[in-house]
Amino acid sequence: MKSLSVRFGIHALALVAACAVFVVCAAQASAPAAPKDTPYPGVLAITMDLRDAPHRIYRMHETIPVKPGPLTLYYPKWPLPDHAPDATIANIAGLTITADGRQLPWRRDVVDMYTLHVTVPQGIERINLSFQYLSPGPGAWYGYEVWSTPYLADLDPTQVVFYPSGYYARDIPIRPTVVLPTGWKFATAMDVTSRSGDTIHFKRMSFNNFIDSPLIAGKYFKRVDLSPGDAAPVHLNIVGDSAASVQISDTQVAAYRRMVKQLYALFHSHHFHHYDLLLTVSDHVAGTGLEHHQSSMEMAGADFLTNPDAFMASATLIPHEFTHSWNGKFRRPADMWTPAFNTPQPSDMVWAYEGLTEYWSVVLAARSGLLTPAEFRESLASVDAAQAYRTGRAWRSLQDTATSAQLLYFNGSYWSNYRRSTDFYPEGELLWLGVDTKIRQLSHNRRSLDDFAKLFYGMDNGSYVTRTYTFHDLVDALNQVQPFDWASFLRKRLDYTGKVLPEHGIARGGWKVVYTNAPSAYDQAVSRSRHRLDLAYSIGMTMSDDGTVSDVQWNGPAYKAGLVPGMKVVSVNGNEFTGDALKAAIRQAQSGTSPIELAVKYVGTYSTHKVDYHGGLKYPHLERVNGTPDYLDDIARAKAN
Repeated sequence: MKSLSVRFGIHALALVAACAVFVVCAAQASAPAAPKDTPYPGVLAITMDLRDAPHRIYRMHETIPVKPGPLTLYYPKWPLPDHAPDATIANIAGLTITADGRQLPWRRDVVDMYTLHVTVPQGIERINLSFQYLSPGPGAWYGYEVWSTPYLADLDPTQVVFYPSGYYARDIPIRPTVVLPTGWKFATAMDVTSRSGDTIHFKRMSFNNFIDSPLIAGKYFKRVDLSPGDAAPVHLNIVGDSAASVQISDTQVAAYRRMVKQLYALFHSHHFHHYDLLLTVSDHVAGTGLEHHQSSMEMAGADFLTNPDAFMASATLIPHEFTHSWNGKFRRPADMWTPAFNTPQPSDMVWAYEGLTEYWSVVLAARSGLLTPAEFRESLASVDAAQAYRTGRAWRSLQDTATSAQLLYFNGSYWSNYRRSTDFYPEGELLWLGVDTKIRQLSHNRRSLDDFAKLFYGMDNGSYVTRTYTFHDLVDALNQVQPFDWASFLRKRLDYTGKVLPEHGIARGGWKVVYTNAPSAYDQAVSRSRHRLDLAYSIGMTMSDDGTVSDVQWNGPAYKAGLVPGMKVVSVNGNEFTGDALKAAIRQAQSGTSPIELAVKYVGTYSTHKVDYHGGLKYPHLERVNGTPDYLDDIARAKAN
């Protein structure tokens, strides 16, 4: 036995040494030299064939000029504006690399799955890549979900291209081409050079700008001019699964035209030659929004333009993504600017990137008439209540939700009140409302965050070049608008942990949050359009219309009764579940002592839970505080052009 042990020990040491060498080699392979800010020798070309997109198959053909020897190819791992290394390389299939008619072997990096290694033979000046992007169906994150239907296709270049390492993305030129299904129309920020039937050739551009230029196409298409006569045209382009879904009313068009004017009045600049809002209205495409410098992708339900509830519930969608052309694309936190798309992008300041954008999106919605002043206030009440009931604040700061953005985007709704989610959007909105009302208070309403917008974004008019900033730059700009200890103001709120919501912009704005037994018109519209029942402020639970629980307030009445996310309520006090039946039971319990009895189904089992709650229904509203300045009304008022 001793001899066997010695032999095993020797072999084990040899194996450990071999593994160590392998790991070192792999690490070296996955970390090539830093990119150079010099022109790439040659022009990439890509043909994006969407003729099979109705079957969720995108066919790609890419040509890359090369030199003989080792070559590293990247798939964009950190595609702005995702704030996460969530590139969808797992959806790439059928990848072959050829040169002079010969197929070249390639190997995926063993450490970085988004990196490929190829050895280019002598005498070869270009290689050809052919592959398919396969949209697999519903998934956990928008990049993995459906992006096409039989009638439309959305194309994000980050999903369908490889590029050579070693260069800044802005220094790699590329000529894109797209092939569409017969008769489909399209929209994109890319400039067309020629068209032959359903094949469209685009102007040569930098790889950086190509990645930033999505495309939508479809059988049912509508294009609306939102800035008639302006030097920098702005268009709203709509694709859907039916002719009815892409119809937009004159009232909606007028509101979006006012939105464009209000954006210019706010920022006193623009940073695009033309801008295309790319709106998909479909129940079969994942709903999301993605910002780009000269365009943005918005995905909403098929009834977005035709259902008043759906339109109100998502009124900030288009203003949010359009605002990013200034806040996020033109001005960007320094850590979020990277020379290529495979360098980590820390999200520590995403509370400024997304939170400030979220604030301005609701302000712009009010100023342009997408929301009435009352709906604007009701939306603020809804956001404030949701964040005030965020039980996870006791352990997780707003700053940590920003720092860990790349984790939180993927976790769904379960336990989001305790685990916290991407709260840098809604609580970030409240943070910047607090900044705005503080400036107004200190200056006796002579200055506001609008003055900061003009100072911070109103330069280099027409320039496409990104200007980065740091926390210090942000604080310095605020101090130029209104002297104050803004660094402490922001850090106190960003780093706070505790039960009480640290933002007080609503109170400083002359209003207070109160709770009544009836939801606001805004909350009713949101609940109806999203098929949601929100009882978070009463029994401490939110659910879908069919009774499936999406979240439970940590240590709330429902939690104490044993309810957890994922359960499905099937009966209320012995009667079949409906939303109205549950609300009636909550009202009835208010005047008695008996608990509310819920029968639930969970993982194939049935159980009964008694919720001991007698506080009645509670819904948030804003109530005016007499004798105080009404800054919220001032904030919602349209600016002179």
